[in-house]
Amino acid sequence: MSTETLQKETLGFQAEVKQLLQLMIHSLYSNKEIVLRELISNASDAADKLRFEALANNSLYESDSELKIRVSFDKDARTVTISDNGIGMSREEVIRNIGTIAKSGTKEFFQSLTGDQAKDANLIGQFGVGFYSAFILANKVTLITRRAGSSEAVRWESTGEGDYTLEAADKASRGTDIVLHLREGEDEFLNDWKLKSIIRKYSDHITLPIIMKKSEWKDGEQVPTDEDETVNRASALWARSKSDISEEEYQEFYKHVSHDFENPLTWAHNRVEGKQEYISLLYVPSKAPFDLYDRERQHGIKLYVKRVFIMDDAEQLMPQYLRFVRGVIDSADLPLNVSREILQHSKDIDAIKTGSVKRVLGLLEDIAENKPEEYAKFWNEFGRVLKEGPGEDFANKERIAGLLRFASTHADTDEQLVSFKDYISRMKEGQEAIYYITADTFAAAQHSPHLEIFRKKGIEVLLLSDRVDEWLLGSLTEFEGKKLQSVAKGDLDLGKLEDEAEKEQQKKTEDEYKSLVERIQVTLGESVKEVRVTHRLTDSPACLVAGEHDLSGNLERLLKAAGQKTPGNKPVLEINPDHSIVQRLKAVSDDAKFADWAHLLFDQALLAEGGQLEDPAAFVRRVNAMLA
Repeated sequence: MSTETLQKETLGFQAEVKQLLQLMIHSLYSNKEIVLRELISNASDAADKLRFEALANNSLYESDSELKIRVSFDKDARTVTISDNGIGMSREEVIRNIGTIAKSGTKEFFQSLTGDQAKDANLIGQFGVGFYSAFILANKVTLITRRAGSSEAVRWESTGEGDYTLEAADKASRGTDIVLHLREGEDEFLNDWKLKSIIRKYSDHITLPIIMKKSEWKDGEQVPTDEDETVNRASALWARSKSDISEEEYQEFYKHVSHDFENPLTWAHNRVEGKQEYISLLYVPSKAPFDLYDRERQHGIKLYVKRVFIMDDAEQLMPQYLRFVRGVIDSADLPLNVSREILQHSKDIDAIKTGSVKRVLGLLEDIAENKPEEYAKFWNEFGRVLKEGPGEDFANKERIAGLLRFASTHADTDEQLVSFKDYISRMKEGQEAIYYITADTFAAAQHSPHLEIFRKKGIEVLLLSDRVDEWLLGSLTEFEGKKLQSVAKGDLDLGKLEDEAEKEQQKKTEDEYKSLVERIQVTLGESVKEVRVTHRLTDSPACLVAGEHDLSGNLERLLKAAGQKTPGNKPVLEINPDHSIVQRLKAVSDDAKFADWAHLLFDQALLAEGGQLEDPAAFVRRVNAMLA
């Protein structure tokens, strides 16, 4: 052992850890009992990791293959100790796992803290920082750990004030001991009955035995004996019969696998037999984690084979658009030494994934149909992620499309409550398409000039303002045989929704304004693909329209913002002959004045759809000249 490691060192916590400890110490958790739950959950994970590493290197067991967690207390010293004989940690791992929070999204996490204790406690739970909860009960925490296969142990100690000490330690057995030196007023945790009742309540589902000393009554108080007893059931909850599991047990198991402090929204527990055998217990959370939109973050499915933990976050078991799903899948058919590489090329895994996706979609369909209020809450949390589905999962495209919700001109609010089926049920007689508009913001979509004729005729339009909507529409072009049609693309043809008299009048107007259209086209030159008389405007003088097969203006802006090249398609300018500005323009003979007015019309239309002017100074000059 090097002399450097032997010496006691004092190291500072990463700034984020300090911030988190302050939140913890000021008792963000209203329920202090969950400290024990979090530390036992971490101990269970450490044992799972040892089991998995020992598949390739059996010597890691060090002649002690009976994995367990031990909880003990010392009334005189006022300590509670949680010990495991799992994988343990090296000195570097202690610094990495406890001294820093090496998670993507750390900054976003702290920005999302509100100062509201209940909300912040939930966020901290979602961040998965169970170890730091120890400081709610303890004014000092000592951790002694030795990694399996190593002879060097390390002692970590901190009062949660901003720094911690590290020094070499003696530890005969591998694994980790966490000693909580209790704060004043927390003596209720120095009680045999209290600790056992907390373990049974929150950790009964842990697959390892949680051991405590048996106690007996002596002189009017409970005194620990030398005899061990297993406090929890120590059997895999998912392997038990559904009728044998209470709702509370399902909820506590969810909190164990997800490190979330809220109850799940719903879950599905299934045993599949036949050609393949596996058990799945899958949960839909009630709240989105703060880093949900980080597509690089790992998934939340734990893979077991014959009750042996294989890996966390097995991304091969659930597609990206369902990355919010948590739970376990336990296969009887996969080899125990399965690796991520094998998983990628496994037909068995593909079949498990297919079955699991269908289960989750079935769960969501059931809530959408029978509990619309709950589904609205789910949609607010996870809707934008589900919109990634049709582009990723061709096999289930129609089912996912049925679960999507949008804002529309029907209610004219930004609440996304309208399904495609709702829309179709309200379609006008003779209407053949589902109309939509995309924009940067809801307000831009709601007030777009492209909606004017639709509002006048009472035709509903979906108002899409999520960034993911453009990606969605690239892969979802129809629903139940009804084409999805942008109101801002192509030549508008309302078909049977227009009568013959309207069509006659449009033709007459186009002929009347033909020379004006040509004059504007020449004036604007390369700025536009075409100028034409509009069928869609009733109040605005002009609007820009993308070609039927071109990128929408909104998508082009999104791609440019992401630094991607775009084809640079020219828009079509449509003018409204009923508008006074267009009528006045028709009468302007001065070429310079006409050019200013034509450019103003174009710039106005560009601004109305959220575009950026190429020459803002010229626009201001023209407006000023007009005002003067």
